[in-house]
Amino acid sequence: MALKVIGAGYGRTGTLTLKTALEMLGLGPCHHMIEVIGNPAQVDFWNRAADGDAVNWDDGYDGYQSTVDWPGCAFYAELASHYPDAKVILSTRDPERWFESADATILTNLKQMTASDELPDGHPMRLGRALVAKKALNFDFSKANAMAALERHNAEVRAAIPAARLLEFEVSEGWEPLCNFLDVPVPADPFPRTNAREDFGKFIESVVAAAKDLRKG
Repeated sequence: MALKVIGAGYGRTGTLTLKTALEMLGLGPCHHMIEVIGNPAQVDFWNRAADGDAVNWDDGYDGYQSTVDWPGCAFYAELASHYPDAKVILSTRDPERWFESADATILTNLKQMTASDELPDGHPMRLGRALVAKKALNFDFSKANAMAALERHNAEVRAAIPAARLLEFEVSEGWEPLCNFLDVPVPADPFPRTNAREDFGKFIESVVAAAKDLRKG
């Protein structure tokens, strides 16, 4: 099964909402970082991709029709080349609001890491360290650097992907622009709203618990 939709936007730009929306439109399953956390069998593949090893994207996305969030957004260019018929969605958000949200959620634990930290292959934070802390932010978690990284990434996506193949999308826009771009009918159901900060806190707790269990093992 080839990917039909590639999400190029960073996490905390409404990616879990977008995942839910794509699945409601029949474009699921949709890959997202929670898929990796919830499925240890995927960890080795994504660690190898993050380390720069050659990987077969068809293996990583076996059974999926779409992808959003990390880890996929870090490889949007490679995926767009490998799946030339897939459409690309750049989920966006006001940079100030994005940083406020990211700093309170995904950066909470990552910003404690340094370039010298070594994490075992099975550690649930290893992938986030490689793709977010290192690749995206270069271990500089300041507001200025994080916002600049977001805007630089978005500019690179706009430059790399032809306009006819790209939708720049804020989840607050709802169904219409998304469905028009994907050429699918607008559902009767309301557009989903997911991944509030309090829900993300529970998710982080599960990740930390998994890390503790790994260390005990």
